[in-house]
Amino acid sequence: MADKAHVTDRGVSRAEKRQRAGAVYAVLAYSLWGLLPMYWKLIDQVSAFEILAHRIFWAFIFMIILLIFLGRLGDFFRRFRFFLSHPANLVLIVAASILISINWLVYIWAVNNGHIVESSMGYYINPLVSILLGILFLKEKLTPWQIVAFLLATAGVFIQTIEFGQVPWIAISLALTFGFYGLTKKFIRLDAVLGLTFETLIVTPIAFVYLIYAQMQGTAAFGHSPTLTTVLLIGTGVVTALPLLFFAEGARNISLTMIGFFQYISPTLTLILGVTLYKESFSQAQLISFSFIWLGLLVFSVSPFMKRRLSPGRRPFGTHQHE
Repeated sequence: MADKAHVTDRGVSRAEKRQRAGAVYAVLAYSLWGLLPMYWKLIDQVSAFEILAHRIFWAFIFMIILLIFLGRLGDFFRRFRFFLSHPANLVLIVAASILISINWLVYIWAVNNGHIVESSMGYYINPLVSILLGILFLKEKLTPWQIVAFLLATAGVFIQTIEFGQVPWIAISLALTFGFYGLTKKFIRLDAVLGLTFETLIVTPIAFVYLIYAQMQGTAAFGHSPTLTTVLLIGTGVVTALPLLFFAEGARNISLTMIGFFQYISPTLTLILGVTLYKESFSQAQLISFSFIWLGLLVFSVSPFMKRRLSPGRRPFGTHQHE
């Protein structure tokens, strides 16, 4: 009877159903992130700073409404009091909010100024940047396969730098800001809903002041452009929060390994959009550069399975137990 309680009428266990649902939510999240350039392109006549300010402000409003709907406003205020009484944690949440705001600004500017392909590179190399940050700040160790993966990705960035005579600063900025953002989040330990609420809360006053100033100067697009533009600016809060909520639901029910594979959906869709829909150039040098990065990511993705093939008595160099 106990076994039957965990099996549905179609013979599928509840755990399997949760895993399938989690996979769907994760794919939805990464797909929405990958398609987000299409949204920014709809309002590319608005400055990146104004789009960012609206994104922060409306995301905060949306998250407060969501907390009320979920009955979690009490959790928010308890955490708020905790941060006020623990300055170190307050500094971390401020750092996280600044980092993600810079990341959003660079991404919006890149998309609306014809750099979608390079922005996709940033999110391809982000997992490998996170590895480097783990080594530097968390004393984590690399396996030999991860070293190979990191060197391949570094070679890819180096090739593009040599070919175009300049560092791909957009890709590196996106990877570094998101990598450091992830590092701070590791210490804060907030769920996705409360995390985004606090991160937008910290910078909402700055965003609000900027929006008021833009209105007073007569440079604001909000309310002075076609109605669709105004509606889309308000909608930036929803398109910011929705994929994050999908991701949180997915991450609860599937393994980190599966999340690791799904995360490449986003930059792949972004790259495809840049090349096909928005006709950005993708030269042979870029193809070679991306190929090194893709190969590095392939090695990185299969490295856990390579490690498992070693006998239990042979602990590979640099193995580290992650939470």
